[in-house]
Amino acid sequence: MTSIFLSWGIAAFATAGVITRPFKWPEAVWAVAGAVLLVSLGLLPLHLAMEAVGKGTDVYLFLFGMMLLSEVGRREGLFDWVAVLAVNHAQGSPRKLFMLVYLVGVVITAFLSNDATAVVLTPAVFAAAKKAKTDPLPLLFVCAFIANAASFVLPISNPANIVLYGNHTPALGPWLMRFALPSLLSIGATYALLRWTQRDALAGICEANLEPLRLSSSGRVALAGIAVTAVVLLAVSAFDIPLGLPTAILGALTAIVVLIQERKSPLPMIREISWSVLPLVAALFVLVEMLDHTGVIRMLAALTQEGAAHNEASTAGWAGMAIAIGSNLMNNLPAGLIASSTVMQAHSPERVIDALLIGVDLGPNMSITGSLATILWLNAIRREGEDVSFMKFLKVGVVVMLPALVLALGARILIG
Repeated sequence: MTSIFLSWGIAAFATAGVITRPFKWPEAVWAVAGAVLLVSLGLLPLHLAMEAVGKGTDVYLFLFGMMLLSEVGRREGLFDWVAVLAVNHAQGSPRKLFMLVYLVGVVITAFLSNDATAVVLTPAVFAAAKKAKTDPLPLLFVCAFIANAASFVLPISNPANIVLYGNHTPALGPWLMRFALPSLLSIGATYALLRWTQRDALAGICEANLEPLRLSSSGRVALAGIAVTAVVLLAVSAFDIPLGLPTAILGALTAIVVLIQERKSPLPMIREISWSVLPLVAALFVLVEMLDHTGVIRMLAALTQEGAAHNEASTAGWAGMAIAIGSNLMNNLPAGLIASSTVMQAHSPERVIDALLIGVDLGPNMSITGSLATILWLNAIRREGEDVSFMKFLKVGVVVMLPALVLALGARILIG
């Protein structure tokens, strides 16, 4: 029993470190420290830890490909080109620019995934704010919040969707029947509430009629790479093929073509990628394995099974709310893994599983460490010289996320 409590204590310590970042050390330092402690103290067998790390292979490949595409686009001026287009279409209105960024974020999240929105859209939005000479924070908040709010429009909109359904997501038709209305409510409520919280910062006017930029040939390669990746991800998801390897291959090919075209060394590009995200994800998989090893998931499965047998609708409601809050305490990737293991052991009905998915996807909008997409977003804005504290994000997140979650969950539960 002592070893179980010690394991939970280490997991709590690691999670607290990821959330608060003592000494401003990267989130990965704390998560990896917790995973290493569990193994070195004999609380989790090494072979189970290695198996847990291996479970994240598809996620690592996916992130690698997306980060490569983003870095190529940034270096080749793609985001500056997009920024000028957005600013000119906004016609001097920060509020219209806010709406344009939000709509673009919905499309990118739906067809490329929420992580792509955080990695690819954020640099473009920062460039747009800079050129428009307007406060960048409301527009940057759009990138973070829409990445989660629109992440259950399609099965490919969030890697956590595939994790939760154990690589067996529902077909597109049934998916849309179950999630179209909840997605619409999530996207609409998030827009209205986020726009309201940023109303003062969006007042006034911004720059307009900027001189259009000419996209270089390498920039066109980057744009084509991102577009092809979106099409391929839709295609492979239709055949239930993991997304990681195709994304990694396309990201690498795009980078290679640009480097050959410009005859440049790959080292500067490699140095700019946020590699610390990968060990962070691996460590989170290890922490979840510890929870399974210590019987936590068996207990959750029993509670869920009993609740669903008594009242399926209310169980779906409290399960969705609980996993939404839990995602902010531990990050939604491990929360999704826990939910997936729980529903498989509990043989949960469809409505309960779908409610858990909404909680895992939308719930992280409360805190800055709630989802991998938000952590990627945070890394992206730090590279641009911006930063958002945990409390600053939380003040906005509480107002925006909770009503959107209630509407989305309510709609899915009532669909039956």
